[in-house]
Amino acid sequence: MTEANHTVDHGGAKSFAETFTPRLFEALRSGYSLDDFKSDVSAGFSVAVVSLPLAMALAIASGLSPAAGLAAAIVGGFFTSLLGGSRYQIGGPATAFVALIATTVENHGVEGLLAATIMAGLILLALGYMRFGTYIKYLPHSVPVGFTAGVAVILLASQARDFLGLKIAHEPAGFLPKLEALSEHLGSVHFQSLLLASATLAFIVYQRIRKPWWGGMMTTIAAGAAVAFVLGLDVDTIGSRYGGIPHAVLKASIPGVGLATLLELVPAAIAIAALGAMESLLSAVVADGMTGERHNSNAELVAQGWANLFAGFFGGVASAGALTRTATNIRAGAKSPIAGVSSALFLLAFVSLAAPLATHIPLPTLAAVLLVIAFDMIDRKTIVSILRRDKEEAVLLFTTLLLTVFRDATEGIAVGVSFGALLFMHRMAEFVEWHMLAGLSQGQGAIGANAPGRDAGALVYRFEGPLFFGVASTIFEALERIDPPPPAYVIDFRMVPFIDASAAESFFAFAEQAHKEGRRIVVAGANKAVRRKLIANQPSRHIVEFRMDDEPESSQARPTPPGDNHE
Repeated sequence: MTEANHTVDHGGAKSFAETFTPRLFEALRSGYSLDDFKSDVSAGFSVAVVSLPLAMALAIASGLSPAAGLAAAIVGGFFTSLLGGSRYQIGGPATAFVALIATTVENHGVEGLLAATIMAGLILLALGYMRFGTYIKYLPHSVPVGFTAGVAVILLASQARDFLGLKIAHEPAGFLPKLEALSEHLGSVHFQSLLLASATLAFIVYQRIRKPWWGGMMTTIAAGAAVAFVLGLDVDTIGSRYGGIPHAVLKASIPGVGLATLLELVPAAIAIAALGAMESLLSAVVADGMTGERHNSNAELVAQGWANLFAGFFGGVASAGALTRTATNIRAGAKSPIAGVSSALFLLAFVSLAAPLATHIPLPTLAAVLLVIAFDMIDRKTIVSILRRDKEEAVLLFTTLLLTVFRDATEGIAVGVSFGALLFMHRMAEFVEWHMLAGLSQGQGAIGANAPGRDAGALVYRFEGPLFFGVASTIFEALERIDPPPPAYVIDFRMVPFIDASAAESFFAFAEQAHKEGRRIVVAGANKAVRRKLIANQPSRHIVEFRMDDEPESSQARPTPPGDNHE
């Protein structure tokens, strides 16, 4: 891999140009070859073929025309790859948007949705340029693994109808209602559809094992269409299911909404932006895991901002990084963002020039391709590894997975991140230790001429680890319970790298009480950051004395009294 491939976004540590340079430019500078271009074009064609029915279907499920989904796939996909921070990200309509888009259309109409999409684009641009994407690195690893597996399960269930050729007039969006509808129609399995889908699946497996150079998904889709046409199979196609493909889908216009409506659309725009940011960055993280690359989160948010801005102007639904199509792109052999750009151009060509040919692609063949993609999306080795090494991480993984499947993607991610944060704080609290050292005897002057060390019985407490709200109150309550209390406390912060405002307030609550009782408090060895935080939160500069070069002298640390430790 090139040096650019290992670039990690550290936010403010980089220049503006470094932070927002698209991965496309970096890929071209790193030695882009003709073979790479061929691989990208091939992958772009495969992604375009898979994106075509998905974009139309997601638009229809949202209560819009197929053209709205295609416009988002073309415009959103183009800007995502042109300006994005991931080599493999594919942009366009996303499953997680369906309910939100449908509600916005119901409440504010299509024009309101387009306005909200444009506003969401502006919000995403602001988030990106303010470098909020940097914080994605704090996402627990189990969350994207569980989310990806959940999306794969949903995708597997969504392709059962076309794989089996079931005649379901209206397929529910929810996972359990979908399974119920599928079970009720199992008696209507269409033999020709099942045969074609099974043959496609076998052909994919054969290619992977014996003929990996045949072209992968592009060859598979073309072969499936050819077989269906030559044998005259009576199977559903893009044309029969969706009524063909519109020839003109890109028509720029400004949504006709007033100021009052724009204000009403602010919550919807914020929701679209937040969901789009989470979906896109999570998809980029998953792509990193599949390829070993490192995406640029801030550049990705900026790209999604421009993608939604222009998608709204061209009549498209909200756009985000699409995990399924991104995985398709990777599995199809993409080398750079040229694959995503070519995918958008292929889609434009399909609807402009080759719409009649694309309408003959069999849906059972696409279902088989998507089943393989869904199976590949489940990181089985990582899941097994997490189950073996860490039960708490396993709970986090399956919580995210189950909520993604049975509730929705946004809830799965939000709860997973929140649960992960609580788990992190619990583990950090376990690393915080404190030790009561022997009291200082009369005449020990290690803490200065005016320090409590000149008073017999001064108690030294040493803290080790970060002090934050999760452990601070417990620590200082333990100090208050010491009986009998010493005439002075020396608090050794030498091993404390960080203290937050809550911990500082807990410390000063303890210090104020000690001060009222006539006891002295000395803080020894605090680093600059800890000292600044303590000084900023100190209610009075006469409560605590600060000593920088003091090394509290005492005999060896003795065990903390029962009940005074963090356990």
